Amino acid sequence: MIEEKYQPIADMAVAMVEGIRRTGLQVVDLRERYAKVLMPMESNGNHVGIMYAGSLFTLGEFAGGIIFGVTFDITKYVPLVKEINIKFQSPAATDVTLEVSMTKEQAAEILKEAETNGKADFALELEIKDAKGEIVSLVNGIWQFREIPESMKGIFATQ
Repeated sequence: MIEEKYQPIADMAVAMVEGIRRTGLQVVDLRERYAKVLMPMESNGNHVGIMYAGSLFTLGEFAGGIIFGVTFDITKYVPLVKEINIKFQSPAATDVTLEVSMTKEQAAEILKEAETNGKADFALELEIKDAKGEIVSLVNGIWQFREIPESMKGIFATQ
């Protein structure tokens, strides 16, 4: 369930990038410092009937942005991906989900660095799971957030 105050962030996160929107990716649960996202099998299958690797990668990459949106002030900072590594454990033949969260302590440490340096990196280790709860991919990444450019400030005025 998406908390009402985070609905604009869920809508914006999916709508801002055409490639994400085309996958049918859905934010299914969103609250402070937590998100659960679903990538549907429909329209994301490959030539052998399993989920396309690029769709799994997109889901993993999306996680850093959505957790950013429910953890930090999107009117002051913007997220960027620096590095993503994905390990495909087993084929995904169903819808898949990914859960991502951040503790208050982690968020405070990252924010302190950003306030001091104008930017901060944060790392995530994530699991993409199929409909049975089996891990199909492991994602490790580094995202960075930095002060939002003046030209983008009006775009993120939804928080």
